[in-house]
Amino acid sequence: MQTDSGLSSAAIVRTSSIHQMPPIASATDTDEASKPLHLLCFSSCVNFKEEQVRDEIVQLPGQPNVSFSQYSGYVTVDQTAGRALFYWLIEAPSQLRPGLRPLVLWLNGGPGCSSIAYGASEEVGPFRVTPDGKSLYLSEYAWNKEANLLFLDSPAGVGFSYSNTSSDIYTVGDKRTAKDTHVFLLKWLDRFPQYKYRPFYIAGESYAGHYIPELSLVIAGQNRGIKNPVLNFKGFLLGNPLLDDRHDYIGTSESWWNHGLISDTTYTALKESCPHDSFLFPHNECYAALMQATTEFGNIDPYDLNSGPCSAAGSIKSNLEKPLPWKFWGSEECIVMYTTKYMNRADVQKALHVNVAKIPHPWTTCSNAIRANWTDSPTSMHRVLKDLVSAGIRMWVYSGDADAVIPLSATRLSIRALDLNTITNWYAWYDNNHQVGGWSQIYQGLTYLTVRGAGHEVPLGQPRLALFLLKHFLGNKTLPAN
Repeated sequence: MQTDSGLSSAAIVRTSSIHQMPPIASATDTDEASKPLHLLCFSSCVNFKEEQVRDEIVQLPGQPNVSFSQYSGYVTVDQTAGRALFYWLIEAPSQLRPGLRPLVLWLNGGPGCSSIAYGASEEVGPFRVTPDGKSLYLSEYAWNKEANLLFLDSPAGVGFSYSNTSSDIYTVGDKRTAKDTHVFLLKWLDRFPQYKYRPFYIAGESYAGHYIPELSLVIAGQNRGIKNPVLNFKGFLLGNPLLDDRHDYIGTSESWWNHGLISDTTYTALKESCPHDSFLFPHNECYAALMQATTEFGNIDPYDLNSGPCSAAGSIKSNLEKPLPWKFWGSEECIVMYTTKYMNRADVQKALHVNVAKIPHPWTTCSNAIRANWTDSPTSMHRVLKDLVSAGIRMWVYSGDADAVIPLSATRLSIRALDLNTITNWYAWYDNNHQVGGWSQIYQGLTYLTVRGAGHEVPLGQPRLALFLLKHFLGNKTLPAN
């Protein structure tokens, strides 16, 4: 595969090491791949060269021809416990000059769901799996057209990530997840030093409303006072997030009632009990009200009210033990079934360098054990978000307006409760076809927007608008008002 310097990525790995470079502010700056890399090679050359060659994906089974490089493998974040996180790096196509593109880390939520299963395989990655699970085809609106994409299965025990210490599965929570992810990033940069000092962003959705702000605060704290940080963190892009239990519950029940999904009686029960309960682990009256709500929903897909449920998953839905927001079987779950077939193939796992001896079989998209045993989940991200505003971190939060799991009314209330000054009041934004793509409000330190016609997974339901949104976010450009 050719990079923008004219050398193959494998050739660069074999001949060079990037020890230190100035930060790259934009795609117009000097391409680091054009530098005399051999002059920057120190004692770490052999180690990272061998690691990159080991992790390079030669060809995935059933993969179409592509012009971008891919790598996957493990980074051990705790040597004593044997916790190792699985990553998949998908670079921008060579003709789009990946050396000038930023790095975007994608995190799915759950907690306990795989970024490989969702973000990479049905939302922002370049590949989609055919229904028979035998081959791949390309997505027209993949995000690697704008950035190099790094997908991470986190925490250990999710997807292809693992731990040698079985108790890790039962003691995981927000704090350790943020710490492990930060350790992963620093060690990963030692393996891929060409990404040091590169503009770095984080994107994700749902329970990543906890993952991403908490990780961002750790990174911002480590970077404080450093002029050119190795992990050159610029900001995050967060979709349909869980941000504040109380306001999210209030906004969610309002949305359900306004859409006619629930009865007056259930709405009253939700208003009285749930705002005082945990959004992740509701109890007693709130749990009972949520169960009643899921019964009244009928056979719909709450993750996307514009689409129907996956008929193939109907028998599974009847066996669920918990109501929203933990799991529902919608149309996107048909796609996940295709991905599950593919990722459980031995030849696919070999091509991805999966440590098959360490992961549960069969591979699953989400870990019920991780979700059920989550140990710490703050009721609000407000303090963290305010600290990030003070730190000058770019924050964009978006909502698909057809999501009933964490609907836009929930996120609007949670953001309004931050009491930030408004810079630009609510306005309709337009896509490149001059159609309304959604609505937005710009606050001091945070931009909030909706995406018209999208569900909980915005890049799945409205991929063209999602790519349009990413381009503006990375360029720090306000969404157009006409």
